[in-house]
Amino acid sequence: MKKEILALQALMEKKGCDAYLVETADFHQSEYVGDYFKARAYLSGFTGSAGTLLVTKQEAFLWTDGRYFVQAEKQLENSGIELMRMGQPGVPTVIEKLAMLFTGPFCLGADGRTLSYHQAQSMQRALPMMTMALAEDLVDEIWPDRPALSCQEAFDYDLAYCGESREKKLDRIRTEMRQVGAESHLVTSLDDIAWILNIRGHDVACNPVVLSYLLIEMDLATLYVQTAAMPDQLKTELAKAGVTCRDYFALMEDLVLLDAKSLLFDPQKVNAALLEKVNPSVRRIEGNNPSTLFKAIKNEVEIARTKEAHLMDSVAVTKFMYWLKNTIRQRPITELEASDHLEKLRAAIPGFIDLSFTTIAAYQANAAMMHYSAKPENQATMQAEGMLLVDSGGQYLSGTTDITRTFVLGDITAEQRHHFTLALKSLLRLQNAHFLYGCTGLNLDILARGPLWDEDLDY
Repeated sequence: MKKEILALQALMEKKGCDAYLVETADFHQSEYVGDYFKARAYLSGFTGSAGTLLVTKQEAFLWTDGRYFVQAEKQLENSGIELMRMGQPGVPTVIEKLAMLFTGPFCLGADGRTLSYHQAQSMQRALPMMTMALAEDLVDEIWPDRPALSCQEAFDYDLAYCGESREKKLDRIRTEMRQVGAESHLVTSLDDIAWILNIRGHDVACNPVVLSYLLIEMDLATLYVQTAAMPDQLKTELAKAGVTCRDYFALMEDLVLLDAKSLLFDPQKVNAALLEKVNPSVRRIEGNNPSTLFKAIKNEVEIARTKEAHLMDSVAVTKFMYWLKNTIRQRPITELEASDHLEKLRAAIPGFIDLSFTTIAAYQANAAMMHYSAKPENQATMQAEGMLLVDSGGQYLSGTTDITRTFVLGDITAEQRHHFTLALKSLLRLQNAHFLYGCTGLNLDILARGPLWDEDLDY
């Protein structure tokens, strides 16, 4: 067993925890997290972007999805941690595994700040014999060189890019609050906060957000943020909209003192530890953050800026294609050299902030590895033959891009050509679809998979 797991098990014994759960999440249920929050990777050695680690006093298990089966198998080798391949026949869920391991009362520890309220409630209902200890960040006690919490400077997001003032957005949200009878509204999702207050930051790689919480009341709003991240000018601009700034960690104590009669929150996004602090006398109203639906409908400025971002980004990708096709005729190119060159082209675009995710440059067989990530020690070297898959994007002041392209570098097999054509047919069928109001992506999935299924293939 890895020494990190052994250290955690020893601490669990002292704390009276029969099992300990480590999610891939920050305090805001973000899809991508900063280095401070990569506790699961530290303990297990598995570095994929999704996974759940469960440690008991004798064993350890890691769940991840099909994108990472091969990677997890390699990284967990000789670790003593059992890989649980999610969705595969005979593989239990975390809750089912806990029910199998413990037939009587037991205590499950976790950092409740990394569990959503919905998740914690669901586990408690499914396992009534379980006691949850959600104030136990045990990993912090055994991680001696844990990276610091990110505290990058936030900045004002100009109306020229967003097209709607923070004052108007707050007014719209308060109108929704009145309709559901909420006197207060807690927002913890970083993208929602960035949109509502027209602020941006650099606290999460590839995501221009600021580590923060937002409490909206009818006559005021409070942004809980690290003091060093807030320039004086930005605080002044927020104050004009009735938004005051408090320390990031002060929210816990303020929720204890909250005197509103009702609180609106999204149970999928607000963490369980925060809700434990709210006075039971406060009526809890569960629902989507109004801002989540508001920001899904783009105004004219956002639409124009998004088109601008894609045009500029397309120029970078076209330049990359020209460089790739010409250079590969002269010499081999590594996957990392290709991704670095594309990033350099994007970085030259005015308003570039960051990549929108880590570039996937995957040559030949590596392209079959979902969410493949080249490393200096294991990357492929491209020749003037075969295919290169590049999945990449950029974050710009004007918008976010995500583009996937397959480049033919030379001779390819008849099978590759045939499968590429099937994928193209699938894309065209979905692109040209006519559908009724209320259809979802799942309803349309057959259009994209049909040409593959017709030949007993799938992706």
